[in-house]
Amino acid sequence: MNTVEVYFVVDNANAAELLIAELAELHFEAFEEVADGVKAFIPQSMFDAPAIAVIADQYALSYSVNTIAQQNWNALWESNFEPLVVNDLQTGKPWVGLRANFHPATEGVDIDIEITPKMSFGTGHHATTYSVMQLMKTVAFNNATVFDFGTGTGILAILAEKLGAKAVIAVDNDDWCIENAQENVQKNGCVNISVLKADTAASVQTFDVVIANINKHILLENMALLAERTKDGGVLILSGLLIQDEVDIVSAAEQQGFKHAITLTKGNWIAILLNRS
Repeated sequence: MNTVEVYFVVDNANAAELLIAELAELHFEAFEEVADGVKAFIPQSMFDAPAIAVIADQYALSYSVNTIAQQNWNALWESNFEPLVVNDLQTGKPWVGLRANFHPATEGVDIDIEITPKMSFGTGHHATTYSVMQLMKTVAFNNATVFDFGTGTGILAILAEKLGAKAVIAVDNDDWCIENAQENVQKNGCVNISVLKADTAASVQTFDVVIANINKHILLENMALLAERTKDGGVLILSGLLIQDEVDIVSAAEQQGFKHAITLTKGNWIAILLNRS
């Protein structure tokens, strides 16, 4: 599987945020803001060239398209990746360190996680993943069962186990994500995570905590299934969402028996925590 990189020349921070929001709706899954623009990444099978042309014309942006072969992804990622520290939402203190295998262990954090994304997405650098991790700090994971829908690199499943979860089911619909998540699970010494391929949130099990960091459309399509996966008294964390998505997402969740608890905002992105009553 190849990845397509679209590089937009953007000279305004607000325009960059709006552009990223538009691209997220087209299922772009990773973004890098550079000095003079935005790099957006999407699996080649999902790339829609005419839609990109429309967006570029809408914002009067120039852009270039580059196809990245599977074997070149690590080199590209390694050349850009910097260690990241996620702060505790309540205290503001360093909490989780995210790094690659070529970085030393992060000092001064409670949890150290090593991630190599390869061709899958989700390293904590995007606002949605970062915010989900902050929300996870507010949830009781000790001895909990967890469902991670759209696991990507497996980072949220790994954090769930490190927070004390006794069993984590992590699913994705992409073969490369499955392989990558399994590798990252092993690298971090996790033993309670099962990584499975699935297109929806359907399952025969129910869980104490359900996490879905994807996008508005997929979340709405799967809201009833996510509700079925969440035990009474359980927690649902949703992200991959823009500020303007909050009303529709919360309304859909409340129709399935959830109660809104927290919305965390970072830039134009949000993560939402709901309780199952």
